[in-house]
Order: sequence, then structure tokens, then C-alpha cells
Amino acid sequence: MNVGVIGSGYVGLVAGACLAESGNDVVCADIDANKVARLNAGKVPIYEPGLEPLIERNLATGRLKFTTDVPEAVRSAHVIFIAVGTPPGEDGSADLQHVLDVAREIGRSVQDEKIVITKSTVPVGTARLVREAIEAETDVPVHVCSNPEFLKEGAAVADFMRPDRVVLGVDSEYASAILEELYSPFLRKGQGVGRLMVMDVPAAEITKYAANAMLATRISFMNSIAHLCEAAGADVDAVRRGVGSDTRIGPSFLFPGAGYGGSCFPKDVNALVRTMRDFDVDASILQSVQDVNETQKEVLLKRLLDRLGKDLTGVTIAVWGLAFKPNTDDMREAPSLVTVEGLLERSARVVAHDPVAMEEARHYFGDRIEYASSNYEALEGASALIIHTEWQPYRSPDFSRMIQLMERPLILDGRNVYSPMSMGRHGFEYVSIGRRAVSPNKAEQVIGPGQ
Repeated sequence: MNVGVIGSGYVGLVAGACLAESGNDVVCADIDANKVARLNAGKVPIYEPGLEPLIERNLATGRLKFTTDVPEAVRSAHVIFIAVGTPPGEDGSADLQHVLDVAREIGRSVQDEKIVITKSTVPVGTARLVREAIEAETDVPVHVCSNPEFLKEGAAVADFMRPDRVVLGVDSEYASAILEELYSPFLRKGQGVGRLMVMDVPAAEITKYAANAMLATRISFMNSIAHLCEAAGADVDAVRRGVGSDTRIGPSFLFPGAGYGGSCFPKDVNALVRTMRDFDVDASILQSVQDVNETQKEVLLKRLLDRLGKDLTGVTIAVWGLAFKPNTDDMREAPSLVTVEGLLERSARVVAHDPVAMEEARHYFGDRIEYASSNYEALEGASALIIHTEWQPYRSPDFSRMIQLMERPLILDGRNVYSPMSMGRHGFEYVSIGRRAVSPNKAEQVIGPGQ
């Protein structure tokens, strides 16, 4: 099948590469000539495990091409995915400017019947606006559908190739049949993969936002429970296991931490709140989810200041992990941004390490912080270590070496990577989320909320 993908960002690249891998001829179009040139040379602008070899392989076979010629990409394809960005506007709503610009370009370029799919995360009603924009430019029949993505950064290729579900919002039986054929290689029976879910277009548009908002709600809920555990002297890990063992709830996204970030949850919860208000629907639950998350991002900084004081002039603070989660270099809305900026405001010397997000961090911090070549280098002379991302290399470090390098063996763990009792035995003062704070060789001190 001939497929066009308009937009070569995170979603567009993964979709285009995976669709090419299944045998389709895919043309990805983007107006950024420099990005297109780099992609045609096999150079991927984002870090996503497995994506670069996938693109290189399909470029070599000729099944995947990148171009700046959007009209030609439209004319050569039967199925066209719109995968451009929908950044948040000042009021929190999704900015549809780029989506509608593409829709108008499609309308000016089509010469025969097409299926146009919104792959970008868009609020309910967007497909109708896309159809109106296309029809204002042409009389050629165009089917406008919704196919929201459910890709986890760090596992996006696997999520696309072996999805737990594919959601299709369709406007005709014809479009449904074509899209079912397109996705059939990813939904082979007997391979442990998910199912195709065909529904009306507005339902598909709402499904994407509702899913992300539900996951964000679980995280904020568990962070609130973590504060209760601290106040009551309970262990949040035990509570999490007890709650997650309920088959009606399940264990996923019940891990407390320093707050959620990334390109999806903050933006999508904001956009859904705005959409609910536009429809005069009570959004107080999701507003609370947002409020809890913003407060949670400040927890590690507050607990550090409680121990070291508010003036950090000349104090070295090590930070392990800058990306909002492992296996990505994405720092959008990352809790580390709040912590590091707070440290810099108090004149701390910040030395950071991240396995893949160091270059991305330079866009945010420039030369205001120092970038360590290894996680151990970041610890030299540090009065505290803050852990923001649970990268695998941080899980089993040499604790004896850490003690020797640090000026004060204080660890503030925003992802509950280590066992509190074990850290006490290793000689650390250890502060995590929803669990007992321990001093070296002791475990009796319990912290209250915000401490």
C-alpha cells in the first residue's frame, strides 16, 4: 500500500518506519529541509531504541523515503497520516494550526480518493475541522478518520509492531476495510498481540486523551498516598503491591515518584481539561491531578533544602538522570527541570549525568550546570545526590565508591530505586518517596509530607 506521513517528529517517524517494515511504500514529508536531509542519510534526530536501524533498513530497500515535497507525498499515497505537532496553547488547549495547515495542503494537492487519518493527538472534533479544511479546497472525495497513537517513549517501535490494541475511528465502511488491511500485519492471531477496535471518530479522539488522563491520575493518586504513608509511618511499596494485586486495578502506573513529565501526560491532561470546560463538563478531578503533579515536582528540592539549608552557595549537588523517564532523551516537562532550576536559583553547583539526554539538557541549561562523563564523576565532592531517572546503570552502583567520592553521603531518590534499609547499612542518609528516611545504620526516622 502507498502511505504518506506528513510530519517526521516522534510519532511520524515511528509510524512511517514501522509501516515500511511491514512492506508498504512510505513517503514521510516534512517542511524542515535539514531534518529531511539528515533522515535520508539515516541520521535520526531523536533517541528511541530500535528506530535508527529500522529507518536505515527501509531506506536501503527503497520502501521508506523522506521529502520536503508535501504535495507529492499526498498525490503518491492512498492513505495519508497527519502526524504534526499539537503544542499546548496559552490556555492549555491543543494548538491545531499545523494540523489544519496540512489539511488545507492535502485539499489543494489531492487528485483522487484518499483516506486521511489524524495520527497526532487532537481533541474531539478535530476530524470534523480537518474535513472542513480539505473540502474547502477540493471536491475530490476524502475519508477523514482518527487513529490515535499509544506509543510509550523508549518502547515505541515494539508498541507499534506488537500493539495491545489499535483504535480506529472511521467515517465509512470503505475506510474501515482499507485501514484494517493496513494494520493486519501487526495483529496476527496467535502472536500474543492485541485487537483492532473500530468505533466512531469522536470516540477514537476521546479515547487517546482519556487513556493518558487515566494513567496520569493513577500516578498523582499514588503520590498522594505516598504522602499519607510518610505521615503514618507506612511503606508505600507495601501499599502499592496490596492495591495492585486487586485484579480490578492492576499494578501498572502505581509507582510513586517525583511527578510525571514528558510530551504526553502534561499536555494531554491540560488539553482534556480545556475540552471538558468547553463542553461545560466538570473537570475538577483532572485539575486536581495536575495540581498534585506540579506540587510533587518540588518535593525533592524541598527535602534537600530541609537538610542543607536554603543557601546553597558553593555546595555541589549531583543529579543522576535528566530525561523524564528511561530509554529516551526527552526532557519536556521533566521533574528534573524544576529541581535543577531551583538549585541554580540558590547558587548551587550542579553536576549532572544522564546516559542519553546530555545534549538535550544543554538546550535547557546551557553552561549553567556541569555535565559529567560518568555517573561517578558527578559525585566528586557532592553534598547530595538526587536521582531523577531510574536508568538501568544507576540501579546497582558501587556504593563504597560513592561514599568515598561524596562529601556527604545524602541521597534523595525520586524513583525509589534502592531499599531504605540497605542504604542505611551502606552508610547513606537516604530519602525516598513514601518510605522511611534512614540515617546510616538506622531506620527509625519517619518524614512527614513535604519534608
